[in-house]
Amino acid sequence: MTGITVSMAHQEIERRLMRSPRALAEALARVYGHDFAQPNYIGAVAIVSRLRLGERDDVTQLLSPYLDGTKDSFAKPSQSSLASHLLFFEYARRAKDDGAKALVLRAAASGFTENGELREFMPLHGGWSDSLFMDIPILAMAGALTGERRYFDMAARHHAFMQRIVRRPDGLYRHQMSAEAAWGRGNAFPALGLALTLSEFPKDHPEFPALVASYRTHMAALARFQDENGMWRNVIDRPGAYPEYSATAMIATAMLRGIRNGWIDRATYEPLIQKAWTAILARTSADGGLVDVCESTGTRGFTDQDYLRRTAILGRDDRGGGMAMFFATELAGL
Repeated sequence: MTGITVSMAHQEIERRLMRSPRALAEALARVYGHDFAQPNYIGAVAIVSRLRLGERDDVTQLLSPYLDGTKDSFAKPSQSSLASHLLFFEYARRAKDDGAKALVLRAAASGFTENGELREFMPLHGGWSDSLFMDIPILAMAGALTGERRYFDMAARHHAFMQRIVRRPDGLYRHQMSAEAAWGRGNAFPALGLALTLSEFPKDHPEFPALVASYRTHMAALARFQDENGMWRNVIDRPGAYPEYSATAMIATAMLRGIRNGWIDRATYEPLIQKAWTAILARTSADGGLVDVCESTGTRGFTDQDYLRRTAILGRDDRGGGMAMFFATELAGL
């Protein structure tokens, strides 16, 4: 009796699962993070990951038009262009570049009036939970670069404002203040955004405990909804929704930051991160192909049914690829 032949599909999955975090990040870096002609968070996350991998010369070339003033990094103010400045923050910190620092501060200035007073909220938020990633971390990063408390004060103020309009009683986030749907990436944005914010926030700031408490509440809520394969779904609390790639990478990254900084319990959350990592590995091909990244939602309805109908992308996707790189470089300690 001959042995059972292992299928090619099984062999491929086994090959994928053997990759280290750095190996996956390097493979994805050959595909993603090579375009920053229009500053946005998607390109920024991927290029930050390339910077972590030591590809500073290439990154410098991508950023040089903004650093020398040829192009304006905030010419078209939006949440995404504001969030793109996390790349300039990373570059300023690593390269000690004053030009990059100035760009971060200019973007963060949108949180203040012409007289330098704190605004009631960040003006570009639009009622989206995305704002907890798009707006708040840049303020904390500006504070980290300058030591000025007003940036942290504004980050805390906007966080409290967003809690009032988009956090649900069950600890999850509605994606839009006018609806209730707990979209996957609409929860991944607050998860990762608050993790990035806390990473730069001074522990002696009076609002630090409230930020940590908010982060912990959200992590506990999300932990209840990871599926048996290590994924979070496109609508977090709907069992029939498809498992979604980008939200899984983002939420797991947020949990990893929390463990390493002591904000959440390692014994509880590390198994969730490892399951998520295995799921990402299995769903990422050597040429950057991904499985089930939700398309950009736009404004085509905000009910559960509207989100359930969002296209699940199979193949290359800049958003998913960038977030997987970010997760991989975090795991690799880069």
